[in-house]
Amino acid sequence: MAIPRFIQIHALVSHSAALLNRDDSGFAKRLPFGDGVRTRISSQCLKRHWRTAEDAFGLDKIGPELAVRSRRLPEERILPALAGIGTEETRKAAVEAIAVALYSKNAVKDPSTRQALLIGEPEIAYLVSKAKDAAAEPDAKAAGAFIEKLFKKEEKANLSALLKAKGPLNAGLEAALFGRMITSDPDANTDAAIHVAHAFTVHREQAETDYFTVVDDLETGTGAGGIFDTEINAGLFYVYVVVDVPLLIANLGADAPLAAKVVEHLIHLIATVSPGAKKGSTAPYAYADLVLVESGARQPRSLANAFRTAVAPTVAAAGTALAVHLAKLDGMYGPGETRRLAALDPLDVPAAQGSLTLAALAQAVAADIADAG
Repeated sequence: MAIPRFIQIHALVSHSAALLNRDDSGFAKRLPFGDGVRTRISSQCLKRHWRTAEDAFGLDKIGPELAVRSRRLPEERILPALAGIGTEETRKAAVEAIAVALYSKNAVKDPSTRQALLIGEPEIAYLVSKAKDAAAEPDAKAAGAFIEKLFKKEEKANLSALLKAKGPLNAGLEAALFGRMITSDPDANTDAAIHVAHAFTVHREQAETDYFTVVDDLETGTGAGGIFDTEINAGLFYVYVVVDVPLLIANLGADAPLAAKVVEHLIHLIATVSPGAKKGSTAPYAYADLVLVESGARQPRSLANAFRTAVAPTVAAAGTALAVHLAKLDGMYGPGETRRLAALDPLDVPAAQGSLTLAALAQAVAADIADAG
């Protein structure tokens, strides 16, 4: 059996009275699409919550080490590891030299001006070991020069080779899945094997201004310690994710069983992990009403155009629109994917194996990868 070239994951998830993803003005993100404006959840927001989920199917339960995304890695992870080595001056020089190499010379004094980088735990361990060697140098100048030499153009190939010798996952599991770009070292970049679209409501936006007060327990009269308002939204969102299976396997060091485990976990995360904004005031937790997974060799195509004309904000209407659009695509291009469906309510999706539990669906899709050969 051949490994599927692409796995496409479609989901319908309903949220009520929430503010899942805000713009720079504090309002819900939006998307003009088709015949109306929709509420949107950015792909960055979705990936962040899937990446950091503390869940039975969290990425940290898969096995390989994860990564740290930060602009303060030298100060927060490397400097504390140098305690007791060299002098305060040599330790500071080593850390500043690493900060220059990772970020920029101008960003050493003010970490807030840096771009947050995704650095794998094996890479952090390697940098710590080199920082220890540098901190043991006789003076600050020698410590800085020790690190600078590692990152000189003529030395970068050696540095990259040392990192890669630790295994294909030196940049962390997240980089193998969602990619990584480091402008200062193109050799450290990783192409994303998992592509995530911005989620949007299948219907026009439904927004409300929530007027509320903070009650002062010790004040008489109205007792209002403050008067505020915020936007809240309700919506049925279409979520679309594509897995480039051969690239995922390559990013994971040609480990197909590991790739299968990643995809199994990812399907669960997409269906059960919600963006967590305003948890205390909205409890924005929801499971997907429908998950449809397609495995095949053809170029992926979103089913977003099923909702180009806004539909009623119900799972029945959205599911029907999705099935009708899929049938039209099959009519024009022919069927070509293996389809599996897990849904709360029955839905007739063309050529789909339905009535599956989410666990059975995820396991079946993972088996397509692990058992292929």
